[in-house]
Amino acid sequence: MITEPLLINKNPKGGLRTLPFIIANEAFERMATVGFTPNMILYLCREYNMETTAATNIIFIWTAATNFLPIVGALLADSYVGRYRMIGFGCFTCLLGMVLLWSTTILPGAKPPACDQLRNVCESATWSQLMPLYFAFGLMSLGSGGIRSSSLAFGAEQLDKGDGTKSKGALQSYFSWYYVFVSASSILAVTCIVYIQDNLGWKVGFGVPAMIMLLSALSFFLASPFYVKSKANTSLLPGLTQVLVASFKNRRTKLTTQATEEMYHHGKGSMRLMPSENLRFLNKACMVKHPEQDLTPDGRASNPSSLCTVEQVEELKALIKASSMDRHVTPNFEIPSGSFTIFAILTLTVWIGLYDRALLPLASKIKGKPCQLSLKLRMGIGLLFSTASMTAWAIVEAARRSIAINEGISDDLRAVVQMSALWQLPYLVLSGLAMAFNLIGQTEFYYTELPKSMSSIASTLSGAGLSAANLLASLIMNAVDDITKRGGKGGWIPSNINKGHYDYYYWLLTGLSMANFLYYLACCKAYGPFKGRFGTAFDDKDGMEEEC
Repeated sequence: MITEPLLINKNPKGGLRTLPFIIANEAFERMATVGFTPNMILYLCREYNMETTAATNIIFIWTAATNFLPIVGALLADSYVGRYRMIGFGCFTCLLGMVLLWSTTILPGAKPPACDQLRNVCESATWSQLMPLYFAFGLMSLGSGGIRSSSLAFGAEQLDKGDGTKSKGALQSYFSWYYVFVSASSILAVTCIVYIQDNLGWKVGFGVPAMIMLLSALSFFLASPFYVKSKANTSLLPGLTQVLVASFKNRRTKLTTQATEEMYHHGKGSMRLMPSENLRFLNKACMVKHPEQDLTPDGRASNPSSLCTVEQVEELKALIKASSMDRHVTPNFEIPSGSFTIFAILTLTVWIGLYDRALLPLASKIKGKPCQLSLKLRMGIGLLFSTASMTAWAIVEAARRSIAINEGISDDLRAVVQMSALWQLPYLVLSGLAMAFNLIGQTEFYYTELPKSMSSIASTLSGAGLSAANLLASLIMNAVDDITKRGGKGGWIPSNINKGHYDYYYWLLTGLSMANFLYYLACCKAYGPFKGRFGTAFDDKDGMEEEC
């Protein structure tokens, strides 16, 4: 839990009192966004008469944009507008998008007429009907990008005790419990909101998330007078670009193995006087070849486009290196199909609490000093759980398809197979553990390895991986669908899952997941030890911690 370090605060602003508002803002936003997601494919297929593949691709792109735009927001927040303004912009934009999406359920003519099942006639949505829908998705992604780009880093910023340091233990607990509350909000979304959509219809079901988003915005702005609002580092993006330009201009400069501090340009009071040996070609950007010509009398670069500081070079290196790492429980109670993800989120939440409040204290007591699992180990375990989850899904799908064929219902798309949906639990539990190990581990890794001036970027890099994953998933799905349909075959992933071979598709994803784990091992070896050289300043006493 976050306790003593937050209470000893020399800064009149920030501290523990601001964290509930920041976490509530992100938790409500996540609840609203996640509340739309589970049943969105049903909404697109039933209300807009879309094919399953087309609707799935729209959701893939929407999800990819939602995960990618936080990177853009983080760059703008860290470089130009600041984190407070970026979150405020995100609140307004996301709320506007949700209200617009809600309006598609209310306004007459916003959707095509329902399909005529007797004549098997379905009228496709017109461009004028699709535009508000797509615009709503875009606004929601843009708004979520604004909030998620800065929320985690903005909260960590409030833990600054006024002397430029943060308690490492408090920061790690903040990261973990931040995800607990966000996960709890997702649980409410995939249960309560999905239940409302299934039982009260789309008008009420889409109106509730919009109201929750309004609460998200209000919770954030209520504590505005108490926030620590750091200024943006306006030189960040130009500085990174300057390194690339200077490296190219000095590409013919030869690097020496016997370099000295005088050979490199560094800012006054810099803690780093020489660049690291990683990505050595970038070191050419800060090499001083002719001091009289390259430097002014006060020690600045005569031509900034040809000479950078060591700090600028190392910031770019850190960014480059970080980016490469990669429904019946009882006869009378039926879980809504969109609510099954609750089990993954519950697993994530339970594991975080168990790990932070039971396992780590026990391990520390046994060793006689504070300890924790290394970030590399946690991320690797998460990838293995991800692979195991896809294996479980493939096995269950093969059994489900076999039962459907044996029962003679393979031609009925809406038929219910006599197999408990709780067989999905192994997949969902393993997925939850994968998120608990890998997602939080990634966030801590990026935050501690990148410069403090790039905290917002660091907190969103894991989202960049999710964005790329959604785009790749769309490409893989389209490729598999196209290849397996050749020769007049039905394909692996048709609309009627009983006619396809979704189990083959999941086995393919299992193989790709294992390949991803092997790639992670190669990245770990290439990266070397985690040094936390650009992380937030911590108390010296935290240096006593070691790996369990």
